[in-house]
Amino acid sequence: MRYSDAVHDHFDNPRNIGAIEHPDAAAEVSNPACGDIMHLTLRIVDARITEAKFKTMGCPAAIAAGSVTTELLIGRSVNEPIPLTRVEVNEALGGLSPQKVHTSVLAEDAVKAAVRDYHRRQGK
Repeated sequence: MRYSDAVHDHFDNPRNIGAIEHPDAAAEVSNPACGDIMHLTLRIVDARITEAKFKTMGCPAAIAAGSVTTELLIGRSVNEPIPLTRVEVNEALGGLSPQKVHTSVLAEDAVKAAVRDYHRRQGK
C-alpha cells in the first residue's frame, strides 16, 4: 500500500498521542469491518477545543488520521455542526486511497461522538 508523505509523517511521528486526564469530552469509536478503534479526548474552554489527544489501534492510515485530527481540532468551536469533517482529514493526509478512506470516516465519527459527549455533560 502506498501512503502519502503526510500519512508517513503522522504515523512515524504521531502528535498528541495519549489521553487527557479528566477530559471535558471523550469518545471511543470503531469500524467493525476493519477492526480499527479510535479513542479521542478533548479539553474545552469557552466552547473552544484547547487540547486534543488520541489513541488508535489500527493500520498506519488510522493512526495518522487520529494524529492529524487532533492537530486540526485545536482552536475549533464545539458549537459548529461538525467541527471537523472526513474530507478535511482526508485532504490533510494528502488524500487516502479508496481502501483507506474509512480511516477519515472513523476520525469524523470520533469527533462527532466527543462533541455529543461534551454537550451531554453540559446538559444540552
